[in-house]
Amino acid sequence: VKRFFDFISSLVISLIIIVPICIIAVVIFIKDPGNPFYCQERIGKNGKSLKIFKLRSMKKNSDCLEKYLTPEQIEQYKKEYKLDDDPRLIGYKKPGDGKKCFGAKIRQWSIDELPQIIFNICILGNMSVVGTRPILKDELAENYNESEKEELLSVKPGLTGYWQAYARNNVGYEDHKRQDMELYYVKNQSFWLDLKIIFKTIESVLRKNGAK
Repeated sequence: VKRFFDFISSLVISLIIIVPICIIAVVIFIKDPGNPFYCQERIGKNGKSLKIFKLRSMKKNSDCLEKYLTPEQIEQYKKEYKLDDDPRLIGYKKPGDGKKCFGAKIRQWSIDELPQIIFNICILGNMSVVGTRPILKDELAENYNESEKEELLSVKPGLTGYWQAYARNNVGYEDHKRQDMELYYVKNQSFWLDLKIIFKTIESVLRKNGAK
């Protein structure tokens, strides 16, 4: 039932968003020439590797942290895999731009995630509309113990999830609250919880709650 819902809903949405995605991709290319799409390896269900597709919100070679970040920013990034004021974002020119530049806007409205609807959910089926957040290998190793890893990876990762809908970066790994929220979904998943998360996600995106 969940896969049927994922496929039908993502197919309908894909038909609506494909033209806007193409337009945004052109704008990204104009602002920062290069491939406007970004593919990143994450860990999926049962520990299988998967590649998630995104619109690029960051400058080229943003994975080279030393090129763009100070030692203090690198330390912060390695704790939460997020930065309050990320100089790698497209359009970033001076401190404070991390909340208002072009790349920041793409992230605040979750526009960068849209290609996952077409490729990961609809075509490949390795993600769901709702699930745990697709996680980096290092992120998983540093923040979850073995039993938690097994539990977390027992479900498909989602475009959105309980943590993303109800906290969206306001809750982090350091105090274990993000882990608790992700695992809460795994233990309590149901069709009705998925619907609540979808509507809460829409509200959070529109209000830009916890956006980074």
